[in-house]
Amino acid sequence: MSYICICNCKETMIQEVKDIRIEDYDYGLTDERIAKFPLPERDSSKLLVYDKGSVRTERFTSLPNLLPKGSLLVFNNTRVIQARIHFRKETGALIEVFCLEPLVPGEYVKMFDQKERCTWLCMIGNLKKWKTGELRREVCVGGHEVTLSVRRAENVPRVTAAGTTYCTSQSADVPVEFFWRAADGHEVTFAELLDAIGELPIPPYLNRKTQESDLKTYQTVYSKIEGSVAAPTAGLHFTQKVLDDVKARGIDMAELTLHVGAGTFKPVKSEHIAGHEMHSEYIVVRRSIIEQLLAHEGDVTAVGTTSVRTLESLYYMGLLLSRNPRATETELHVPQWMPYEEGNDSLSTREALQQILNWMKDNGLTAFHATTQIMIAPGYSFRIVKRMVTNFHQPKSTLLLLVSAFLHGDWRKVYDFALDNDYRFLSYGDSSLLMP
Repeated sequence: MSYICICNCKETMIQEVKDIRIEDYDYGLTDERIAKFPLPERDSSKLLVYDKGSVRTERFTSLPNLLPKGSLLVFNNTRVIQARIHFRKETGALIEVFCLEPLVPGEYVKMFDQKERCTWLCMIGNLKKWKTGELRREVCVGGHEVTLSVRRAENVPRVTAAGTTYCTSQSADVPVEFFWRAADGHEVTFAELLDAIGELPIPPYLNRKTQESDLKTYQTVYSKIEGSVAAPTAGLHFTQKVLDDVKARGIDMAELTLHVGAGTFKPVKSEHIAGHEMHSEYIVVRRSIIEQLLAHEGDVTAVGTTSVRTLESLYYMGLLLSRNPRATETELHVPQWMPYEEGNDSLSTREALQQILNWMKDNGLTAFHATTQIMIAPGYSFRIVKRMVTNFHQPKSTLLLLVSAFLHGDWRKVYDFALDNDYRFLSYGDSSLLMP
């Protein structure tokens, strides 16, 4: 099954979506097709153009001329943090602490400004070798000698729209408390610590260690807001020259923020997608972008699946606010199956965006903060995004399901063409412009 028709019965539709077999979204991707490094020039990559069913090859530099004048191009300006920190136990065992999500404080900006201690939800490498006790290392940060220690924490609150849960050291992902102090009393922020000793977490499928060059090439040229543990890779092709050409053509641009979590690499292991839990991601959208979306209704190009997930989540945020105009930010969360549930299509796109704008004005906010677990799969109705720039994704992944939904099931035509024409795949690979 490559595509699901949307029927009038929402109850039937949600079951059909949940019954999608992930095996139907497999294709032959060999290791040699995966780009291990980027091209010397970002914008010299191939661009597959899917235009209402026809497929052809262009260069990425041609993108500005392929987009309509007066349309809106939306980027994800998140910046990848150096989230991996290594410790050596006295026994010699190497322990990797991979920062996934801030817990205390729970806001990214406040977290990176901490100067003494903080707590993160972490993935632990070699966990069986670190059951109790502190790990410690001496580090140099800006010429100051700093002692950094970590310990596994217990019962750390994690507040979401679904309620408060408590993370324990027995969870799959472990809450870890960091605490540090400079020998000379100099204040060091957690952001400075990560920059000094953290390692950039390149994707596991590259099957290589992070290199110095990745610090630059695995960031988009417009990255600004720190928080991701993976890059929004469709944006890696943009250069300042391409951005200047976009502007010169009369195409408006806007930036939002979705901090990409490690869950973006999480494979679908269940036979049907009903058994797959989407990861929650943190989004930030400024008021001015909501206004731009209203002005460009129906003419939006999203750069990358992260931008698509953010933009499409806005419709359901507006729906939530229409039901609860006094909602707090912690209550603004899109569960993964919400788009397919009965009654969740009652607003027009304009009405939903206006709900967000009104709520921001009422609360004196210039930025909208929320979380999303949205699952975009065949059967999904797109509300905001009309065109998409995206790379080529892993077989049997939720990102491939998103592409299939966007192309009304025609994803195999795109991927067969890419395989037959020597396109480079995954994060450092080539890209596509999808215009169904």
